[in-house]
Formats: sequence, structure tokens, C-alpha cells
Amino acid sequence: MIGIGRHTDYAARIVLHLASLGESAQATAAEIARKRLLPVAFMRRIVGKLAAAGIVRTTRGAGGGVRLARPAAEISLLDVLRAMEGGVTLNACVASPPACPLSESCPVQRAWTSATVTLEAQLGGVRFDALADALENHVTRAGYPHRPARGRTPAAPRRRVPPG
Repeated sequence: MIGIGRHTDYAARIVLHLASLGESAQATAAEIARKRLLPVAFMRRIVGKLAAAGIVRTTRGAGGGVRLARPAAEISLLDVLRAMEGGVTLNACVASPPACPLSESCPVQRAWTSATVTLEAQLGGVRFDALADALENHVTRAGYPHRPARGRTPAAPRRRVPPG
């Protein structure tokens, strides 16, 4: 199976959480882990990689936390994938064509390359501002208490009254 590592999925959840908070908002690692169902033990390593890639910024100490390093509209799913996995490589011959003596005449290598380019373009077009908006719309349509507009204080949760 071709797939991303668990740490990349967790990294996307972290960036999505921060994007859903709005510009300049920050959250603690513990808060993100709790709200996005992440193991706290992975947070430091993942956040460190995201910070090294210029996706998030961290502040230590009292009042510290994690925030986006740039607007969510400027961060793509491909950026997160590259930060965590190093990039998209469907086959070794795509990453290093000279390593394969057949690469110049191989139609399979060209197909792998084409698929890689297509996947990178697709992931590069997925921006975290749009993902945060989709999350907000899903939560609202699903009947959950509405998440407040970015940067506002959350309202008290709605109470469901049983029928009858």
C-alpha cells in the first residue's frame, strides 16, 4: 500500500486545528492533542518538524504555544507532506531517474512520474484555510454546536432537550 505515515496525518491535524482558530491564534500542544485526538508524546517531534519547515512557530513558557507561521491560505497539504515525509515519491526511479538504467526508455517510469506530478499538483492545491472552512461547515451541518467565528470566545454548548 502506498500511504503517508501516521506522523504526517497528525501533522495535518495540528495545522488544521491552528487554521481553524484563525490568524495569530495559538494553542498549547496539550490543547491540540486533546481536541484532535493526538498522542501528546508525538507532539514535540511533529511540531519541531513543522517549525523547521516554516509552517508553525512556537513560543515557550507561560502563555506560550504553537501558531501558524504564515496565513493558512499559504499552507498546502503538500507543504505538510514535504515537511514530514520529504516529498512524494511513488517509485525510486522517479526520485532518481539515473539510478535506473531503463529510465529513458521505460513507459512505466514515465507513468510513475506523471502520477507523481499529478498528485503533487492536487496536494499543492489543498490549502488549510479551505480545509478549516470545510471543517466549520461540516460541524455546522452535522448539527454539532456551531464553532464560533475565528478569534471569538466560544458560546456555551447547546443543550439537547429529549422529545416528549
